Amino acid sequence: MTLKSLNVACIGAGVIGSGWVARLVLNGVNVTVFDKQKGSYKRTKEIIERAAKSYSKLTEAPLRNHGKLTLTNSLEEAIGNSHYVIESLPENLDIKRDAYKEIQDISKDIPILSSTSGFKPSDLQHTIPSPQNLLVTHPFNPVYLMPLVEVVPGKEKNDSLIKTIMSLLKDIGMTPVLIKKEIDAFVADRLLESMWREGLWLIKDGICTTEELDQIITSGFGIRFAQMGMFESYRIAGGENGMRHFLDQFGPALQWPWSRLTDVPKFDNSLIEEICSQSDLQSGKYTISELEEIRDRNLVEIQKALKNNHWASGLNLSRYEKNLFDEQAQDAREKQTGIGSDLLVSFSKVVPPEWADYNGHMTEYRYLNCFGDASDAVMNFIGCDKDYINKGNSYFTVETNIRHLKEIKVGEEVYITTKILKGAEKKLHVMHLLKNMKQEVLATGEHLLLHVSLKTRKTCPASERIINNLRDLQKKHEKVDIGIEPKMII
Repeated sequence: MTLKSLNVACIGAGVIGSGWVARLVLNGVNVTVFDKQKGSYKRTKEIIERAAKSYSKLTEAPLRNHGKLTLTNSLEEAIGNSHYVIESLPENLDIKRDAYKEIQDISKDIPILSSTSGFKPSDLQHTIPSPQNLLVTHPFNPVYLMPLVEVVPGKEKNDSLIKTIMSLLKDIGMTPVLIKKEIDAFVADRLLESMWREGLWLIKDGICTTEELDQIITSGFGIRFAQMGMFESYRIAGGENGMRHFLDQFGPALQWPWSRLTDVPKFDNSLIEEICSQSDLQSGKYTISELEEIRDRNLVEIQKALKNNHWASGLNLSRYEKNLFDEQAQDAREKQTGIGSDLLVSFSKVVPPEWADYNGHMTEYRYLNCFGDASDAVMNFIGCDKDYINKGNSYFTVETNIRHLKEIKVGEEVYITTKILKGAEKKLHVMHLLKNMKQEVLATGEHLLLHVSLKTRKTCPASERIINNLRDLQKKHEKVDIGIEPKMII
């Protein structure tokens, strides 16, 4: 089953639930949302808009067309034709169990994925008719940008379902980690709880303020952990002898009374006021919305940096990007067959709302966005794919001419056909035709690209395979009259 044919019901539209909705919709999945709370759908739409902005900066690959979003006041309608249910209700065992029973009364065998932060799946499965079809998929906020998902089966489990969900989560750009044994709060939250508990004591005892504690995390081990985690960071800390030396040196320190361990400070009014007043001093100049925007921009840039270094969460982003490029190529081939084009179909898209400008049509820089994605597709088609680029060669665009011929509205389905005007050892001259489904030409993009060595940053001959592919395409495309004369003199 492809993502664009997948239907998911999201039950609960709080911060986590809406994050799931954004992640799914922006990856082409059709989502129906059900939430009893008034005003929740407004927040869902705001989160989708914020997520769309982040996605446009996160990757250079062409993004998927948005899935259909349906907001409903009926649980029956939400489940309707859905293949899965994602539950993101409040952390109350009775509320969740009641919801699962109601869901399985409507559809006994529909798989339920719980976003719980701490309940063991076996406890959630306790009262439902098909317990094997429920498992925990614990994400992290914001769900649309944070890749990690803890996948936790219960005592009753469906191995086929687990395998399918692991694959699905990877397809939507996430990093699922299968937790092999049930445990309250799983892995990540147990680690976070320990740090949170110790942090509360440090504030209560007057050792530091909330701002100082956050500085220590963000300027210290937080940077290390973002790229190497805990154990790999400590392996390095052991020097040439690695982890063994680190354990020999610091293992005995675990016996020293450094931390409060499970001792919890009393949450009285004094502590609450102290933390809240310090937090206001630290971040009160920003609204929550502004902090979320800052957080998302930073998360995007951190993952992009790690992608460039082929490390940690950057590897996940690279995999996601490759999938998007591969899907673009497949969609192009399907589109080419569907419309019977003799030219390459290098791009297709339903224009999303965030592409509109103040005039109510597609903003001008998105035309270059479309043509750039089309050029990438052409490169991929002739053999200049990610593997080829990683070996040290690529194409650079050196000249562009864009003609805007007709308006393009939000929701309009468009595609690009590409004619190879010239394919030589070092030069690639293309004409992109941006069309609607009536095959009317809406815009043209003429581009000159040069083949370069990424090591020297100078022109060099392309591989024999690429040159042959270009010559074959040029010969084929010479017979196609597009009715538009090139502007560039090559």
